[in-house]
Parts: sequence; structure tokens; C-alpha cells
Amino acid sequence: MADRLIIVESPAKANTIKKFLGGNTKVVASMGHIRDLPKSKLGVEIENDFEPEYINIRGKGELIKSLKKEASKAKKVYLATDPDREGEAIAWHLAHILEMDENGINRVTFNEITKNAVQEAMKEPRTLNKNLIDAQQARRVLDRIVGYQISPLLWKKVRKGLSAGRVQSVAVRLIVEREEEIEKFIPEEYWNIYAKLSDEKTNTIFEAKFVGENGKKLELKNEEQVKEIINNLNKEKFIVKNVKKSEKKRSPAPPFTTSTMQQEASRKIGFTLKKTMSVAQMLYEGVKIDERGHTGLITYMRTDSTRISEVARSSAKKYIESTYGKEYYENRYYKTKADSQDAHEAIRPTYVELTPDSIKDSLTPDQYKLYKLIYNRFIASQMSNAVFDTIALDIDAGKYNFKANGQKIKFKGFMTLYVESNTEEEEENLPDLQANEIVKKEKLDPKQSFTEPPPRYTEASLVKTLEENGIGRPSTYSPTITTILERRYIEKEQKQLVPTELGKVVNNLLINSFEDIMNVDFTAEIEKDFDNIAEGKEEWKKIIREFYKPFSKELERAQEELEHIKLEEEVSDVPCEKCGRMMVVKYGRYGKFLACPGYPECKNTKPIVETIKEVCPKCGGKIQVRKSKKGRKFYICENNPDKNCDYISWNKPGSKEKPRKTRKKTNKK
Repeated sequence: MADRLIIVESPAKANTIKKFLGGNTKVVASMGHIRDLPKSKLGVEIENDFEPEYINIRGKGELIKSLKKEASKAKKVYLATDPDREGEAIAWHLAHILEMDENGINRVTFNEITKNAVQEAMKEPRTLNKNLIDAQQARRVLDRIVGYQISPLLWKKVRKGLSAGRVQSVAVRLIVEREEEIEKFIPEEYWNIYAKLSDEKTNTIFEAKFVGENGKKLELKNEEQVKEIINNLNKEKFIVKNVKKSEKKRSPAPPFTTSTMQQEASRKIGFTLKKTMSVAQMLYEGVKIDERGHTGLITYMRTDSTRISEVARSSAKKYIESTYGKEYYENRYYKTKADSQDAHEAIRPTYVELTPDSIKDSLTPDQYKLYKLIYNRFIASQMSNAVFDTIALDIDAGKYNFKANGQKIKFKGFMTLYVESNTEEEEENLPDLQANEIVKKEKLDPKQSFTEPPPRYTEASLVKTLEENGIGRPSTYSPTITTILERRYIEKEQKQLVPTELGKVVNNLLINSFEDIMNVDFTAEIEKDFDNIAEGKEEWKKIIREFYKPFSKELERAQEELEHIKLEEEVSDVPCEKCGRMMVVKYGRYGKFLACPGYPECKNTKPIVETIKEVCPKCGGKIQVRKSKKGRKFYICENNPDKNCDYISWNKPGSKEKPRKTRKKTNKK
């Protein structure tokens, strides 16, 4: 019989915790949730004040039996699931299934899985936090109501298997609206004039940019205007009018929150959100390190706080001063956003002495990349500013004004270790010139440009926008984007998120029918309501009641209006070979296909084959664009494999070739 039974979510976490607890202690895993709303029906009793109908998750019967058996043998059972709302809810469901006292002192949490954190947590167990549980219930119930009551309308009007969601539908809306902006965008012409100048004393050549005329800013709109200015400039001397030297400092970025980690992992190491969170979970729960065994390497990875503990601050100071020198350390505190939950620290390494390179052999390549990113970002956040010497030159050529800016690094500070990927600093050396000096004109270089549309969202920029607008929370970004990709509402082209025709159709239908659900501000207000529930300021069913009253009216109106709406089908130029009707475009699980409009009399369907202008580099045949099961595009010759051409590639013909891997067939004996 065990003195203590500790239940966590995963085996990896269980293995890491076991080694810190002496005595007769057993640690087991619940393998995530064990109780949830049923998949087969709404599972919320609307007439009974929105009471949720929880059931044991199918397939977990044996696990539940095992947990009950272990709990019956233990003198004391502790629930040590993750330290957030979801973890609190899992602990609550475990308490229910194991028939534990919900007011018992049996809940323990740790922000990091280290010996000290685990042992201290075991000394101070607490009761379940009903406010956190209610906040999770409110999100689950509200999202279930939205999803299960709107989705059937989409099945009826578009196709089966589609879904709507409070956060996912707003995310799709943002992507569709950005695409509409891009499509409507009309480029405008503009010009720049760059002067290549030289300092004859040092033979240094540098570049200055045209900024205006007679001290006023002048925008260059067309070639005629530029030609006139260049003709005039060819008669003028270039004279330095003003030299301004100064010092510029740059501060490091704060340690990671969930969203900033997701954004930087996307930009710097090319991880999807899903991959980032999966690898971070492994690092938090514990990785087997030589001579240490299972070791939790980072603090909890779902957080919107930039706060760090004093112990971590002290460890960083010691490491920085011994590795780089005292001048590289600066004690820094970062302000956490006003609407941050601040329940946990920022994401940081648990053991500063475990540098990425010292444990590289114990990590997978992906674990190493993400751990190094987290480690370096944290250490850099406690380092000194980078310092630059800057110089700004005002140069006149007759009535025309030019500017040249340069900078040279004086002290690298935190940039010795880490620079944010979107703020790289480049050195630009300018000669040491004085006012009234003449510089020689080497060349005038006019450049025509056109204004560009706003960029498409990437996973990183979409997360940033969702966070800035208060839509969702750190734990929801990854599943939200995963869902809308899986539903084929959006697809990836390179790293860009592009709405599909299906995504546009569904988005327009939802905007016209459910104004509140699709409203960015409304969705953000709901998130604040969830936060208020977590803080004990609101009662969760009250929030659901207030939401459901207008929603039910919207739902009723939408059902009536959609009865009279017929979505126009896109007619192709391909005749049906069976009955002669012109085939129409339909949407299936894997995208668009052609179907005969004579269904059910004629059930003919065929795939839509997309081709490109480039030809097959092996046989000259047409190149078809297809998609893998995961939605990634690849290129294949029309003669593969029927006419003995084996060309297939992830890359367009003519670009740098990267052959598509195919699984080798093996003869089973």
C-alpha cells in the first residue's frame, strides 16, 4: 500500500516527479481528460440552467478502473495536474470519478518540475479552485453551444462535417478580410533617388537618400518629376550641412510568454504552433538527461506573464557575470500587460546551468532548437543594453535635400546572445565628415517602386493579431489554427495563410447570420468574462444566460432566413461525360471537386486538376498540382506513373529541387 498516490496527466511528467519524492509514493498518469461532454449530442441541458452532462471518455474505462484501484490502496491521494484552468478542471473530474471530497486538501501544482518546486508544493496542498474550474466550464459550455447549434446550419447549406466556433470563426474572418484587402488593393507608383557619394579624404563611398526640397518633404510620384530633379542635381555640388552624432541603446526583449514563444519559434526555427506547443510540453514534463534522469527543462508553457522568480533572477545573474562579465548583467523587471492572468512565470529554463549545448546529446533536434531559443531569450532578458554610436548627415545639393544615416556597434550587451528576428540591427559605416564639407557625387540612382498590399497572415502574425485584439488565450491559439486548417477553411502557401473558397463561403454565411459571434470586439468581451469568472468576480451560469438570450434569437432568425437562401453553385466548363450537363464545383473533405448537377439521377464526380505553365523537366509533359493528406502542395507529371515518368517534387520545376519522399514498398513475408 502506497502512503501517497499522485495523479498527473502524462507518463513523462510522472517519471520526472517520481525521482523527487522519497518514501512510499506512487505517481500515475490520467492521460489527459477522463471526463468530458459527449460527442454525439449537445450535452448541455439548456432548459436546466445550462447544466453540463459530463460522461467518462470512451476508451478510458480500463484506465479509470486502474486509477480507482490505486486510489483505494493509498492513504492519501493528490491531484497534480497542470497549473491552469484546464488542469484544474481535469483535477476536478478526477476527484469526482475517484469519489474524493471536492473540498479536501488534495490539490498540488508546480510551475516548474524541479526537486525544490515539487517538494515545496507537496508541503502546501490546497483545495480545488472552483473559480478556475467554473471559468473552464463556462468556456467549454459556451463553445459547445455555439459549435453544436451553428454547425448543423452549415451542414445543411454547404456540406456535412463543417464546424463553426466562437474563436475559430473570427480567426477565419480575419484571414478572409485580409485576402479581400489584398484583392482590392490598387498599387500606387512612387520613386526614390539614391545618391552614391564619396569622401575624397578616405575614399569611402556611402549612400544618401533624397528627402525633399528647400527643407520640405517631397514625395516623388512619377518618372518625369524624377528626371527633372536628376537633371538639376547634375549641376549641383553636394555639401554636408549638418552632422549629428549620438548614442543609441537597445534593450532586450522580455522572456517568453506563450504567444511570443509561438511567434519567435515560427520566425526563427520554422515551427508550426502545434509543433511548438508539443515540443514545449515535452521540455516542461521532462526529458531523460544523462546522469540526471528525467528532468523538467522549462517552466509551464501556457502563460501570458513576463514575471520571473527571484531565484531565477539570481541564477541568471551568476551565469551572466561568470560567462560574459559583470558589465553584461542588468537586473530587469518587465511589466506584465494589464489583462494578463499572471498566474505563472514567464517561460524560462528551470536549471540555468543546463546550457543547450551541454545537454544537446540528450535532446532531439527539435527539442534542442526550442530549448536553445527559450534559454537564450531568458538569459538575454537579464543582460545589459546594446549600445550603438550613430551618425546622421544632412546633405544639400542646391535646393534639394538628402539624408544619410549610419551606426556602429559600441557594446553588444544582450545582442552577444540573442536578437529578435524582426529587429536585426545592421551596421552602416559613414565617413567622419564635418559641416560644410563637399562630398563627391559618384552616381545618381533613381528607383521606381509600387505600394504593396498588406501581407497575408502567417501563423506568427495571426497569433499576434488575436492576442492584440484579446481573442482567445495562450492555450487556444494552437488548437484554433490547427482546426481551421483541418476544416480546409484556410490553407498554407509557403508560410502564408490563405482562405479557401470554402472558407470564404462559410465566412460570408456566418457574418450575415451571426453578427455577434463573428464580431472581434464581442469575442474579446467574452474572454474578459471568462477571466472575471476565474477571479471570482462573476458567476459562470450568469454569463452563459446573458450570452444565450440574444444568441438564441439570432439562431432562430438565421434558421428562418437560411431556408430561403440558395448558395449559387460555380458552373465549370467541363461537360459530364455521362449525361451532358455542365459540371459544378463542390466542396469535399479534401477541397474542391467537380460533380454533376443532375444528382441523384447522375452521380458522376471527378477531381479538379490544377496545372502550371512549367513543363516536366524529365519528359516535357504537363505538371499537375496536387495536395498531400496534410494539405501540402506537391508537383507531379501527368505521365506519372502510367507512362513511365517518375517526376514528383515538393518544389515547382525550375526552382531548387527537393524530391518528395515516398514510402518504399516492402515485400511482406
